[in-house]
Amino acid sequence: MSRRLERVNMLLREEISRIVSTELTDPRLMTLRTITRVESSADLSNAKVYVSAIGEVSNKNDMVIALNSASGIIRKKLHQLKLKKIPRISFAIDESLTRGDEIIKILDDIGLNPSEGSL
Repeated sequence: MSRRLERVNMLLREEISRIVSTELTDPRLMTLRTITRVESSADLSNAKVYVSAIGEVSNKNDMVIALNSASGIIRKKLHQLKLKKIPRISFAIDESLTRGDEIIKILDDIGLNPSEGSL
């Protein structure tokens, strides 16, 4: 990935996070914890936005549905960034935090807790 694409992804992540937290009022977004990363295509035509959430799977799915429903509004607000091309946005749940918690639990169960320095 090019340095420019990394900077654009970081800029999109910050701005989408700001828009979602301050300008959207959908109650389905209450489980949203954070926007973890953005992965844009090389031509900036599409961007996948990964979000982490707390709660049950059905609430997470509702949150993603709400975010995808609002993607047009979010995209319109992104025009203030003055990029040549604003990508179409889709949202997905980032399961890496959940998987990390599961790995830590497994390590705890077998007596290898990395936070205690026993590895």
